[in-house]
Amino acid sequence: MTTPKFATTAEHILALRGQMKVLEVDAFVVPRFDAHQGEYIAAHDERLRFLTGFSGSAGIAIVTHDTVAMFVDGRYSVQVREECAGEMFSHYHLFDSPPETWLTQHLPAGSRVGFDPMHLPPVWFDRFANAAAPSGTTIQPVFANPIDTIWNEQPPKPEGQVVTMPLQFAGRGFDDKLAALIDIMTQQDVHFHVETQPDNIAWFLNVRGDDVAFLPVPLSFMIVARTGVVSWFIAPEKLNQDVKDALPDMVHCLDPDAFLHALRDATSDSVRVSIDPDFSPVAVRSALEDKGANIQVQRSPLTLTKMIKNPTELEGLRACHIEDGVAVTEFSAWLIDQVPKQAAIGIPLTERDAEAKILALRQAHASYLGDSFNAISAAAGNAAMCHYATSENSNAPILPTAAYLLDSGGQYETGTTDITRSFTFGTLPQGYAKAYTAVFKGFHALCTLQFPHGTQGHQIDAVCRRPLWDIGLDYDHGTGHGIGHRLSVHEHPQRIAKQVNHVDLAPGMILSIEPGYYLAEQFGIRIENVFEIVEGDKGFMRFQNLTLAPIQTDALLMDALTDAEREFLKNYHQIVVEKLGPFLTPAALAWCQTNVDQFS
Repeated sequence: MTTPKFATTAEHILALRGQMKVLEVDAFVVPRFDAHQGEYIAAHDERLRFLTGFSGSAGIAIVTHDTVAMFVDGRYSVQVREECAGEMFSHYHLFDSPPETWLTQHLPAGSRVGFDPMHLPPVWFDRFANAAAPSGTTIQPVFANPIDTIWNEQPPKPEGQVVTMPLQFAGRGFDDKLAALIDIMTQQDVHFHVETQPDNIAWFLNVRGDDVAFLPVPLSFMIVARTGVVSWFIAPEKLNQDVKDALPDMVHCLDPDAFLHALRDATSDSVRVSIDPDFSPVAVRSALEDKGANIQVQRSPLTLTKMIKNPTELEGLRACHIEDGVAVTEFSAWLIDQVPKQAAIGIPLTERDAEAKILALRQAHASYLGDSFNAISAAAGNAAMCHYATSENSNAPILPTAAYLLDSGGQYETGTTDITRSFTFGTLPQGYAKAYTAVFKGFHALCTLQFPHGTQGHQIDAVCRRPLWDIGLDYDHGTGHGIGHRLSVHEHPQRIAKQVNHVDLAPGMILSIEPGYYLAEQFGIRIENVFEIVEGDKGFMRFQNLTLAPIQTDALLMDALTDAEREFLKNYHQIVVEKLGPFLTPAALAWCQTNVDQFS
């Protein structure tokens, strides 16, 4: 008997509830995680989207027999209500009203809550289990995910081909990275390190892949023994002979289905094993507990090593930002010229037209490999949704009477980029200029800040928000995130946000600075550049800019700017002209120069 094809969200949820009855569970937890707990996942793993229609990059659903509770952060508060509308859904803030609290308030005592233990990390499982325990509710692992049972046309598991990352781009060989990891393991008296983050594995082995859109890594697992033996669990069809020949002898390739079995076989009650509590499946911890292993729960040492870029990686990141800057500057000049012209003849540009244009301009560069995330091309009120995406059904015109926002980035041979620019075309929406000026002031305040060693991201977040707070405004997302080296555009663990993050900022880290403001159904504003942290004066550190593209000044309230802010804009645009000028078309260069001349 074949599983029927379901056409609507309601039918998908009804089918899952049928499976829940078979499993004898009262609720089922559906996170957007895959087995690697990352932000970017393969189409095969888009279970939350299949079930609920929610297309955001972070969220979780709890499905009971009479409701579906959706939990998202502030980036998606508008989007989730549009994509998950109707009486069957209820909506909650992921942090203000967390899912574990909802469980205790909405499920009767003694309930059984199912979840896939490969799709939930230990920290999340512990939150659920600790909250449920007082009422006798149990959190029940279900290894055969019921969504896979009802997903009749589920895409296949990805089989993207692995490529080597040449030393000329990586800057550090595998032998060096392995020796450093073994040294850390020896200091910590750890026998095995379990790694489930694909970007860490790709960085460690000096490879890249094509399993997931926007994230150029192969999906895999890895166990590193202190003896130097590396077990890499990756589908064999992803490895061509050249890659196999390039792998060191101590790297043994095994089937991913053997991962948990191999982990059990390698451990006992005398073995110490390190796992990451945020980015490993709780199934890994359970497998180790079954064998009585001594589990060391800590942030992956590969994460902590990878976050500090080596000189070659830094050189590559600087180079790719010049290429990206040329594309974004050409786009900006084109957009500002074309929006009024196209509107005047009754054929306005659309969000998808703009998205196609920036893609074409990036593709003109030989080292461009693909986008680093799904571009956010958003006109008018669509820009109020922080992670909006155009579609055939949502493709608004870009008009001179409304604002427009483009957040986009690229993967290049030598690095990863991320930039946001906000545009107006003469007519400013009500309240836009005041908010845009405050956003710029916050951007300037943080990117020119000197801060001492030992500073953590949450300690300087308010510096960026202060100008917005002064006029009673704020934004419900982080101020800055890490950027990988031809890896994830949202790299952990470095971060600038309100939430406490106990990671010291350090030279060699790459972070964005991106304050914004969003007025529902009206407009969205964000200014984003990428920065390298470098040593400053007298033992302090500072941000050194990497992003090169003009920041539109037409919407700024010039009288509200300080002399320092004006000087910053003049100097920044002069650097943009000097570094990009030789590569720009005459029209783009002339437009770029006007951003300098206005401050002369």
